[in-house]
Amino acid sequence: MTKTIGLISLGCAKNLVNSEQMLFSLKKAGFDVQSGHDDADAVVVNTCSFIEEAKMEAIETIIELGRMKDEGRIGKIIVAGCLPERYKGEILSEMPEIDAVVGVGSFDEIAAAVSAALQGGKRPAFFGDINMPVSETERIITTSPAWAYLKIAEGCDNRCAFCVIPKIRGRYRSRPMEGILDEANKLAERGTKEIILIAQDTTRYGLDIYGKRGLTDLLEKLCSIEPLRWIRLHYLYPDQIDEKLIDFIAENDKVLKYLDIPIQHINDEILAKMRRRGGGDEIRALLRRIRERIPGVVLRTSVIAGLPGEGEKEFAQLCEFLRETRIERTGVFKYSPEEGSDAALMDRPDTETAASRAEILTDIQQSILQEFGKSRIGSVTTVLIEGSDGKNYYGRSFAESPDVDGYISVEAEDLQINSFYDIKITDDERGELLFL
Repeated sequence: MTKTIGLISLGCAKNLVNSEQMLFSLKKAGFDVQSGHDDADAVVVNTCSFIEEAKMEAIETIIELGRMKDEGRIGKIIVAGCLPERYKGEILSEMPEIDAVVGVGSFDEIAAAVSAALQGGKRPAFFGDINMPVSETERIITTSPAWAYLKIAEGCDNRCAFCVIPKIRGRYRSRPMEGILDEANKLAERGTKEIILIAQDTTRYGLDIYGKRGLTDLLEKLCSIEPLRWIRLHYLYPDQIDEKLIDFIAENDKVLKYLDIPIQHINDEILAKMRRRGGGDEIRALLRRIRERIPGVVLRTSVIAGLPGEGEKEFAQLCEFLRETRIERTGVFKYSPEEGSDAALMDRPDTETAASRAEILTDIQQSILQEFGKSRIGSVTTVLIEGSDGKNYYGRSFAESPDVDGYISVEAEDLQINSFYDIKITDDERGELLFL
C-alpha cells in the first residue's frame, strides 16, 4: 500500500523552494504526497531558525505534531532544514517525538529519510555538505498557478554580524545560468505569468562562478522568454546595485518597477558594527538615483530596531530616514540576538526597548503606506487576477509582491483567473485598494 506523506513548509520563500523540491523527490520515489497532514503515514516539516521567532514556530509545530502522533492522527515525523542543521548535535535528544532529521545539505535525500523513518528503529540523521552546488532537482509548485519563485543562488558570503545564515546555509553558490533558464522556460510552459527571483543576495549572482556580477545578463535572457510577463526582483543588496542594473530595470517592461532592497539600518556606526557594506549616505544616494531613473518605482526594504549600538539618537535617525525617503513598503523587525552570531555578544537595547521601537517604526510605515495608497486613487494599473472570494476578484499589480503585500480587491464580472486587466483605482479603505 502506498504511504501518504504530508509536508509543512515554514520560513522564507527560499525555504519553500526546497520544500517544493522535496515534494517532487517524494512523489518520484512513489509516495502519495497530500496537501494536508491529518492521517498521513509521515509528516515532513521544513523548518526555519533564522531568528528566535522562527525557531520557536518550528519547535511549537514539532511539539504539536508530536501530540497528533500520540493521538494516532499521524505517523512518523521528519524534521528538515535549518533547525536540525543549526542544532544537529542536540535536536534528536531534545525532541524525542522526531523520527528522522534532514539538514540543508541533504534535501535530495528526503525520500531515503522518510523510508528509513517508516521502517522504525534507529532515528536516522542526514547531514550532507552545506557548501555543495545548488540542487537542480525539479519541483512541485505550490504557489499560485500564475506565479512562482525562482531561486538563483544558495547560501551567503556577506556574514553580517547579526546573522547566522552562512553557518546554516553555507557559502554563496550561484546556479549556472543554463539551469535557471531551463527552469524558467518550464515554468513559462506551465503557464506561469510572473517569476520572482530570490537568493540570500540576488545582486551577487554570478560572482562566484563567472567572476563578475551576472544578474543583468541573466535578466536579459529571462526577458526573452516570451510567455513570461513579469519578472520581480527580491533581496537586492544595496552595495551591489550598479548603474548597468538600474538602467536595465528602467528600460525593460518585463522587469517590474518594484525593488526589494534590505538596508537594516541607516546609522553609519551601526552599519559598520553589523558589517554592512556602505554607509547611510551611500544608501540615500542609491535610493535617489533609483527614483530618478526609474519613475514610479515602488521600493521595499527591511529595518531592524534595537541593534547593538542603537541609542535614542541612532533610533531617531532611523525614524527620520523613513519619514524622509517615504519607502512604500518596509518590513520592521525587532533585533533578535542569535546564538553563534558576533552581534549576540555586543551591548544592545533590552528586549522591551527593541519591541517598543519596532512598534514606533511600524506606525511610521503604516502612515507612509496609507499615503501611498491614497496617491494611487484615480490611476490605472495592470492587475494579475489570481482568484475570487465569491464576491470580488483579487489580484496584484506591480506594486504588490506575493505573500508580503496582500491583494487588491476588484469589483467586476466574468474576469479570467491568471489573466491581466487594466484596472482603475477608485477608493482606498483601511489600506486596501478597491477597484471597479
